[in-house]
Amino acid sequence: MSSVKIVNPQLICEDCLREEIRYNREHRILPSESAIANRLLNRGPEMKDVYEELHAKLHRHPPALTVFLGLVLSAASLWSPDKIKEARAARDDLANTNRQISKKVAELAELLGRRSELHNTSGFSSDTLYHVCDVIEKASQHNHLFRSYVQEHLDVLRGQFDLKYWPSLSECVQVLASDAENAELTATNPLTEAATEATRSSKADFIKALFAAIEENSAENYGRLPRNFRLTDRTLASLGNCAMDLDPDDLIDDAYIKRFRQRERSRTL
Repeated sequence: MSSVKIVNPQLICEDCLREEIRYNREHRILPSESAIANRLLNRGPEMKDVYEELHAKLHRHPPALTVFLGLVLSAASLWSPDKIKEARAARDDLANTNRQISKKVAELAELLGRRSELHNTSGFSSDTLYHVCDVIEKASQHNHLFRSYVQEHLDVLRGQFDLKYWPSLSECVQVLASDAENAELTATNPLTEAATEATRSSKADFIKALFAAIEENSAENYGRLPRNFRLTDRTLASLGNCAMDLDPDDLIDDAYIKRFRQRERSRTL
């Protein structure tokens, strides 16, 4: 008499979360992700339908289920509203820093040019660095690799070509000013770009980051998630509510996710 094995999607998914917690604790890593995993475990009744959909769509593609749950933990940990606010602040700080560099370095370039002019016309000299090679050598005096492998070749070049062949210090510095002034800020990974592209924080930032993580880990990009993997609006809403630990009066619903998808489609048209 054959026995029918009963499959419990919630137990399977929660065992994956417990394994993440165990692994992180054992290796003393990612405490914030473990906190998210515990949060999902504590909100088990709300996650029941989520686990059933995940298991139905991913259990035939091992280890896609484990991979996806890991993406949820990572997105919720790295791109919580507070973390996204910090990321946007860091982006603004970087932009402001580049503006300050551009301004201050342009002033320095002007001063260096003025000093060279005074050296040539005033009848006085301040015995300061004037050749770009001098600056490179001074800056590299504690760099063993430079002194062992580069300096000799630089000395040969300097001996072959006199000062007119080299940029002045003010010209070098002006390049730094122009570089900072024209700098374009770009996110270093798709998740950061997706989560911070809006000018203001919202609950949709986590959903954007999760979508980007799904795309990055899709089979179309040589990842472990099946092609055309897509979750229902209700499941995404429940994931967002539980992963972000939203209060009852701040919950998102499937209508919120539907409007979000529509906005994203309109934006890419």
